[in-house]
Amino acid sequence: MRDSFRDRPNGYIESIRMGQTIMHSLSGKLVYGTGPIDERIEKLSDAIEQADAIIIGAGAGLSTSAGFTYEGERFNEYFFDFAKRYGITDLYSGGFYPFPDEETRWAWWARAIYYNRYVNAQKPVYDDLLKLVNGKDYFVVTTNVDHQFQRAGFDKKRLFYTQGDFGLFQSEDGKDGETYDNEGWVMKAMEAQRFVINEAGIFEVPDDKSIETRIPKNLIPRMPSTGAPVTNNLRVDETFVEDAGWHDASARYADFIRRHENMKVLFLELGVGGNTPVIIKFPFWKMAISNDKSTFACINFEEAYCPAELEDRSICISSDIGDVLARILAL
Repeated sequence: MRDSFRDRPNGYIESIRMGQTIMHSLSGKLVYGTGPIDERIEKLSDAIEQADAIIIGAGAGLSTSAGFTYEGERFNEYFFDFAKRYGITDLYSGGFYPFPDEETRWAWWARAIYYNRYVNAQKPVYDDLLKLVNGKDYFVVTTNVDHQFQRAGFDKKRLFYTQGDFGLFQSEDGKDGETYDNEGWVMKAMEAQRFVINEAGIFEVPDDKSIETRIPKNLIPRMPSTGAPVTNNLRVDETFVEDAGWHDASARYADFIRRHENMKVLFLELGVGGNTPVIIKFPFWKMAISNDKSTFACINFEEAYCPAELEDRSICISSDIGDVLARILAL
């Protein structure tokens, strides 16, 4: 199955190769943006307006700005029982917890998937981003798996989710190369835990907080075609399934990059941290350095920077992404 895509353009592999090579040619000096933030925001607004094309690279910081936090109030509201029983303190660590049985493990994952994939963002960050690029020639590459770009109305054919999708299951070994939509299962598993649907159509904890931390054995998900055990379609190891849809998106990303190589491109990095810099951050630096008509922009809370080689063509803003986008729209 995987070999059938071998001859197609692969934007993911091409980007990683760029990211790996750029580090050997940089001075090692980083710059963090200078001048009043108002001036940098105006400069970014102008860059968006004047760009022939915009390539958006989005990381976890974008969804955090939109309200998808993994700890604190949101976690305590929907996972208080898991916290009390197992001492889990956040969504991330809970994904690695050795639950006592499959019924408990999949109850956890049903909630984690639902509240990170099947609900809209609390803040209009994605909506504001779409307003800024709507009508422009744009493409989005993201390591996020929460589907919020599509929920906000971004064109599906202009999106590439490199690391998978919370809305898909795959077999544990990934050998069949198949994925399937999990929405129906998630809804049944939420009902089985006694969550109730509110007036907005969203599952919430009942007033008496009488929810379950297990689902019935017959609800443990299996591959529809084979009955084999499943896992989330998330890139955690070599078993990750890059299905036909993934390869279509990867090829479109590679094509978009090629078609705009020597044009006035804005590389807009949003909320990308240091966990997987070879997927977005480093390739963006490489492409921006190679194209002297381009601009590199980075918005990230307390973490916006770029190499000194891009200092004259960069806009770095260490601030909340949602606040910056809202201020651009208000200009």
